[in-house]
Amino acid sequence: MKILKELSKSLYRIIIKYIFFIIYGRIYFKNKKPKNVKVINLKHSKVKKYNYSSYKIYVINNGRLCTDGVEQVALIDDNQILKEASYTQIKGNLVTSKRNFTVNRGTPYLLKRINGNVLSLAQGASGNNYFHWMFDIIPKIKIISLGYGLKNIDHFYMPKLQSFQKKILKTLKIKKIKFIDSNKYKHIQADNLIVPEHPWYFKGKIFKQANYLPKWIVNWLQATFIKNSKYNSKINKLFIDRSESKFNHCKLINNNEIIITLKKRGFKIIQVGKLSFERQISLFRNAKVIIGPHGAAFTNLLFCRRKTKIIEVKPKNRPNNYKIISKINNLKYKQLISSSISKKKIINGDMYIDPKKILLEIKNE
Repeated sequence: MKILKELSKSLYRIIIKYIFFIIYGRIYFKNKKPKNVKVINLKHSKVKKYNYSSYKIYVINNGRLCTDGVEQVALIDDNQILKEASYTQIKGNLVTSKRNFTVNRGTPYLLKRINGNVLSLAQGASGNNYFHWMFDIIPKIKIISLGYGLKNIDHFYMPKLQSFQKKILKTLKIKKIKFIDSNKYKHIQADNLIVPEHPWYFKGKIFKQANYLPKWIVNWLQATFIKNSKYNSKINKLFIDRSESKFNHCKLINNNEIIITLKKRGFKIIQVGKLSFERQISLFRNAKVIIGPHGAAFTNLLFCRRKTKIIEVKPKNRPNNYKIISKINNLKYKQLISSSISKKKIINGDMYIDPKKILLEIKNE
């Protein structure tokens, strides 16, 4: 019975695949120059890649876009995948567009036709995470504003916006543009599709590439958002309590022990996800010491004043993106590698750190 079900599923997928082949045609990977694509090189002295080369913006006349909503986005001109503009990850690794799902499966979703100019900010599922929103998506908007002009954009194409994202876009004075949910419409065609290069991810694993975050992103985000924070926090010692996170990874199994220890030393315990964006900026901007487990809350290190003391607790296998932000922002950063946790206890967290190690780092604070 199980074998029959699997055969039925396989047969169904094959039938659907060929139906969409008939409707929209196959997608080809070719080396020939695309017909309807204009490439804009951003000429700006400060907004450059890590290697100081210029960003490119692709404008595809009557182009198509198809995404799996997880790891891949195909930009298509006349049934040819654009290898430079498309985004193809497989198990977290950026690979050639020759391996994009559309080259094998075609475009297996009904097409939504959109009139006007559509800016694609989709890159699989990435973007809803606070770090990726601030360092991937928002910088793309800056690149477009300089090289194409936001007044020329009619629609943003991206996953459905969360409340914190709406507030940040409001700060950037982006209100009237319409949004198209990339999870609802996975296959679109527009008069013009506008696609900027990723600000810093060009090969391999994304968090290895985080070692090459351009300084302009940190500098621009600071200049843009700090001036809009109305709060004036007098709290100068923070501990980030990650127990609120829906994810089990990077949680301290002895979180309560750490909280009790640090409260005695005058630390304010915060759960960043429950705070407004403005409040987060204020707290990180005015803190002198910040301690916490590896997680998206550390994105706010970009708002810290220079020489702020940072202690990040992390597993050995987690990326060093917050160390890089600290380096760019000239912070006094210290990394504490957590002890491994047995698989039986990992349901309550995957990290342990002896409070004495933390106290040793802050003994003079």
